[in-house]
This record gives sequence, C-alpha cells and structure tokens, in this order.
Amino acid sequence: MTDVGNMRARSRRILWFAARHLVQTWWFELFLPRIGLARVAARGRSARLQRIAQRFHVLAVDLGGLMIKVGQFMSSRLDVLPPEITKELEGLQDEVPAVPFPAIRALAEAELGVTLERAFSFVDPTPLAAASLGQVHRARLSETDAADTGLLDVVVKIQRPGIGTIVDVDLTALRRVASWLSHIRLVSDRVDMPALVEEFAFTSLEEIDYLHEAASAEQFDQDFADDDRVSVPELVWERPTRRVLTLQDVTAIKINDVDGLRAAGIDPAEVANDFAAVMFDQLFVHGYFHADPHPGNIFVTPLSAGVPGAPGSRDWKFTFIDFGMMGDVPDALRRGLVKLLIAAASRDGKGMVDGIRQVGVLLPSADTAELERAMTKLFARFGGMGFAELQDVDPREFRAFAIEFGDVVRSLPFQLPENFLLIVRAMSLTSGMCSSLDPAFNIWNSVEPYSAQLIRAEGGNVVQAAAKQAMSVAGVIARLPRRLDNLTTRFEEGTVSVQTPRLERRLVGIERTGRQIISAILFAALLIGGILLRAEDVVIGTVLLAVSALPLLHALFAGVVARRGPLP
Repeated sequence: MTDVGNMRARSRRILWFAARHLVQTWWFELFLPRIGLARVAARGRSARLQRIAQRFHVLAVDLGGLMIKVGQFMSSRLDVLPPEITKELEGLQDEVPAVPFPAIRALAEAELGVTLERAFSFVDPTPLAAASLGQVHRARLSETDAADTGLLDVVVKIQRPGIGTIVDVDLTALRRVASWLSHIRLVSDRVDMPALVEEFAFTSLEEIDYLHEAASAEQFDQDFADDDRVSVPELVWERPTRRVLTLQDVTAIKINDVDGLRAAGIDPAEVANDFAAVMFDQLFVHGYFHADPHPGNIFVTPLSAGVPGAPGSRDWKFTFIDFGMMGDVPDALRRGLVKLLIAAASRDGKGMVDGIRQVGVLLPSADTAELERAMTKLFARFGGMGFAELQDVDPREFRAFAIEFGDVVRSLPFQLPENFLLIVRAMSLTSGMCSSLDPAFNIWNSVEPYSAQLIRAEGGNVVQAAAKQAMSVAGVIARLPRRLDNLTTRFEEGTVSVQTPRLERRLVGIERTGRQIISAILFAALLIGGILLRAEDVVIGTVLLAVSALPLLHALFAGVVARRGPLP
C-alpha cells in the first residue's frame, strides 16, 4: 500500500509541476503579449526561465526515473531551448544517486537464479556508474566462464529495483501533460505531442529491456565490423536477462577528457573530426545510429599496435557502450537528410527548405517563400563559420537575426516525423561534444567532405532529375486543356464559389461572437488558474484572480454592443 501511495504521490508531483508552469508560461508568453504587454512579459523572462529549470532540476534528481531522461533531452536542445534552461540541466546524469548494493544484489540474484558468488568470482559493491534506469558494477568471471568466453574482467549492468513501475507511472503522467499541450493551438499546429510522447515511451521501454540492448549492440558491431575506428564490448551470452547484462570491461579514456587524451598522445581536434565522421556514417551509410552519444557512453581506447605519426596508422579507436537507445533511419528519411546535407554544404537556401520538406518536418501546405529567403540570408552571413568565429559576431546582430528568423519559423506548420527526435538528439550531442574537444571545430569541415562523397554517389542522377523535371512540365501542359474545360463546366453549373461583401459582414458577426466565447473561456481559465496557484504562489494567484475580470468585462460589453443593431 505504501508503494501504491508513493507512486500516486510521484504522479501528482509531475502533473502539478507541469500544470503550474504551463499556466505561468501561458500567462507571460501568450496572454500578456496578446493584450499589448509584451515588454512586461519580456522583462523578467531570463530569471523566470532559470527558476523553472532549477525547479525541474530538483524534481528530476529527487524523482529519478524518466524525469532524468527528460532533463537530459532538454539540456541537449541548444537549438530550440534558451541557455537559461540548457545550462541549468547540464550534468544532470552525474547527479543520479546510486542504489544501495544489497538491493542491487537481491535483484541480480533473483534474475540470474544463483548467488553472485556462484555467478562471479568477484563483484565490486561500489558502482562504476549510476544512471537513471540502472547502474554498472565491475566484476570478474569465474574460471570456468573465463575459459569459455575468453574474458576475465567484465562489467555487470543491473536495472534499478522497481524501475518498470516507475517508468509506467512517469509515462502515464507525461501522456496526460501531452494531452494538455495538444489543446494549445500554438503547440498542436507544430508538433503532435501525444505522438512524440509515444515515441519517447517506445524508446524508454526498449531501454529497460537488456535483451533488446544486447541485440542492438550486436547489430551495431556488425555495421562497423570492417572499420578500425569503432569497437563494441563483447557480450557474455551465457547469462543475459531482461534486467541484468554482463559484458566486457572496456573502460578507457572518456571522450571528453581532454587532459587524458593529450597525456596519451592523442589530439582532441582529431578525435572531434573523426567522431563527427563516425556519427555521419551511422546516419547516412548504415541508417542505424547510437541515439545517446553522451561522454559517459563513448571511450577513446589507445592501441598498442599503432605507430603514432606513421602514415595510415591509427593508434586509438572509439569504443561505444550502452546501446539501450538506438534509432533507425528509414530510406525515405535518409534521402531527405542527404538532400539537406548537400544543400547545407553548398549554402543553398532553397535546397535546404526542399530537404526540410522532404524529411517531413514541414507540412505540405506550408508556404516556404519567407523561409527560403531567411535561409539564404543565414548562409550569406554565417555560412561556413565555426563556433570560434561565431563568438566574434556582434551579439546584437545575432539577436536581430534570431528574432526575424524565429518569427518566420513560428509562422510555419512544423511537425516531427518518426525517429526525428532521436536524430536531433544524437546530432545535438555530437555537435556539443566536438566543440568541447576543439573550440575551433567547424562542422562545415565535416559536412563538406561528406556532401562531396554523397554527390559522387549520386553520379548520373543530375541528368535523370532534369529528365523527370521535363516530364513533369510536359504533364502539366498536357493536363491544362482538361483543367480549363473542367473550370468552364463548373462556371456553367454554378458550382464556383465567390466571396461577397454581405457574406463578409456575416463572417464579421460570427467572428465577434467567437471573441465573446473566447473571452468567457479566458475568464474561466484565469479564475481557475488563480484559485489553483494561490496555494503555491499567493502573488501570481491573486494577480490571476484580479485580471480574470478583464475578459469577463469584454464578453459582457461586446455582447451589449453587438445587440445595438442587427447586421445589415
């Protein structure tokens, strides 16, 4: 009964946090600007966002589970979230408290069906790493198992006790929050939040199935079987279960340990360039990628066989671990991404927009003329610049362009196609990782060779594309007489609709009634929001209650004015 009560309390905390800050965000970012108080809303935005991030940080560390995953994702979205949020949530993974070893031992023994002393000759009770869904302990195989597998030192990945129930509770709460967001037009016009949460749920449920992770590791290993840049730890297939996984201990230099890399004679700038190339290979060549490439999941392993400085010699490799979060790139999506990459390398704003549309991020109905102009302007001013060069740009110029570009983007109907969330996450983490290794890292230096390679692979397709375009134009011309005939027929039948001033006046009346209804709904929302918030924040709650009178007066006053005379 206590566990059930704890789970209910957990769900309430997540929902209350979301409800409170959704109301607050709606008030400052939507309502105040709509009534002409945009400057008032903007005045304390930075501090307000930082407070929200700090509160979520505390909530995530306290609750653990999927809240840590949500925080990690938000910290990686440097492209859409302000630095006040991303900076506050950095390093969230490192703050996850470890589960006491007795509880971990009990779960492992129940899964394996034998005591740890029989399964291993040694298990370190101090975890090597503690994550939101499980933790890792160093161990040593028994002599028999070591002889059978050829391995001695291993790590045992053990799920946190009760994490399955916690994940279910968190997903239920997140689905409810997504349902709330789906009723906000500003959100629903751009992203299908319920579908996004379902994708997150699918990935999370896969991540707590260690048998699935083991299969993913094998597939990734096969993709890079002939590539000396990448390695994967060997699995001990004698004793895997859904909640316990044993694999080779491949601990080496963390990819972001710049001092450790230099001490081993490895150039961090070379690591950055090669890492970007390896991630591009996963997306554009194999179509199967590691969706969680944070520093804890990638090691740089020195090789004794390499001869430093020798042409063609490689004296280190990347070792990827933790294959719980993987992504597939369907063929259609991969073709769109290839088009995007080639357009980005050639600074082609129109091609970039066409690629975005082909990927499925833009709805077919979107008018992209303004976006094409914005993209062209973006490439003309900032194209080819590395992060170090961008730091020298006047912040006011950045701010002005961001406002202009943001207005264009917000006016378009965006959506997130399947698996695109994982691609964005992987690329965000990759970009951040490479920049931390080499502040002068220029993503264009990685993009341009890849685009040249892709263009060569597309050899001969230019003539084919021109032929297709000619056929398309010919088809339009061939269909034109029939379309004109159909249009003439519709005129004769009277089925062509024409706008009239009287109809427009009727529409104005309907619109006025709609505004009254919206004001009434707004009054109810403010009133309820004020009542809810007063218990938590007396000032904001009181303000909401007071301001609720404004939409009420508007609804009543507009109704009186509307009744003064009938529509003509």
